[in-house]
Amino acid sequence: MSFRWLKPYLPRGLYGRATLILLLPVVTLLLVVSVVFIQRHFEGVTQQMTGTMAREIRLVLDSDDQAVAEALNIRLQAVPEAAMPASDTRLWYDFSGIVVMRELKALFPDLVRVALADDDIVVLYFRRGAGLVRMVFDRRHVSARQPHQLLVNMVVFGALMTVISFLYLRNQLRPITRLAEAAEAFGRGRHVAYRPAGATEVRAAGRAFVDMRARIERQIEQRTLMLSGVSHDLRTPLTRLRLELAMLDEAEAAPMLRDVDDMQRLLDGFLDFARGAQEGEAEPVDPVALVRRVVDDMQRARIAVTLVAAEGQGQVPLREGGIRRAVENLIGNAVRYGRRAEVSVTLTERSLRIRVEDDGPGIPPEHREEALRPFARLEPARNQNRGTGVGLGLSIVADVTRAHGGTLRLGESARLGGLCADIVISR
Repeated sequence: MSFRWLKPYLPRGLYGRATLILLLPVVTLLLVVSVVFIQRHFEGVTQQMTGTMAREIRLVLDSDDQAVAEALNIRLQAVPEAAMPASDTRLWYDFSGIVVMRELKALFPDLVRVALADDDIVVLYFRRGAGLVRMVFDRRHVSARQPHQLLVNMVVFGALMTVISFLYLRNQLRPITRLAEAAEAFGRGRHVAYRPAGATEVRAAGRAFVDMRARIERQIEQRTLMLSGVSHDLRTPLTRLRLELAMLDEAEAAPMLRDVDDMQRLLDGFLDFARGAQEGEAEPVDPVALVRRVVDDMQRARIAVTLVAAEGQGQVPLREGGIRRAVENLIGNAVRYGRRAEVSVTLTERSLRIRVEDDGPGIPPEHREEALRPFARLEPARNQNRGTGVGLGLSIVADVTRAHGGTLRLGESARLGGLCADIVISR
């Protein structure tokens, strides 16, 4: 049997689910105990006490002697018809009164009315010939004293134990939430201080996370140092080559200078990839103003790019250098493989989206995942003769986006017909 229909109604958070797990058995237990108590105490005990009292009532009615009634603490009095209530009465919370009325009516056919106006007395009206007799006796003769106390105690102590259990459970869940916060922050490129705590299993998971985080940071640092070192070491021979070519004939040196420039661009690409998004800590940045500055700078460089939409206000924790490099790479790819690029920014309460569209050939859906890999070259999809590169542009953008806890989505531009690249970062 499937219970998927219950999922929309269940809490999503850890505290909510833990509270549900805690309260469900407690409430169920209270309900079961309450039902059993009502059946055994309200009905069973009340039936026995009412049956015993019925014999005394019968004795008083048969003897019709005031002395017998007084000996049994029963007041007997003849009353007019007007003194009798119009219907049986009881208090709304008097559950045992239902049993008392039912039992007395079954035992005494001449019983006309039962009045349980309060918790202290029982008033019965009997038809005796042409007259009416009122009988009054103590309520304790037919039902237990303050029968609601057990229910009250169950509710009070059940609530007290639930609060105590929740406080203890919250202390046990706090290390899990701290681990989740540290993992989420690391996924967004932030380093949050975290020390394993809590139960043995939670400590083990925390230590595994700390080791994994340290290992990933060490690998990123090693990659950055390696690529930076290689790129830096290659700059020196390239500079010597450029100086030597400058002393040759200009016509002969021109093709070789272009090769040196291509190698220089490749090295710059390696450095950008090595740096990735690891440039300091994220700080509050106005993304709309940042993208507008990037577009203005590229327009001054005579690049055909336009900011077509900028919606939303506010600041988002970002590494400004990494986001700037990512947007510049997307715009550079767009004008390399197309004639123009259009940029739009949308900032909402839940996410930031930076979109770059072009009128180029685009990337087929089956090649988009491959396009995000480092050193990928998609000649059938993107005309590589229109630009040189090493295939790191989209990879750098994806690396920067992941470091901010976001994702890079590639699609088809509905307006321009080329590639549509979205940087989506949740807030």
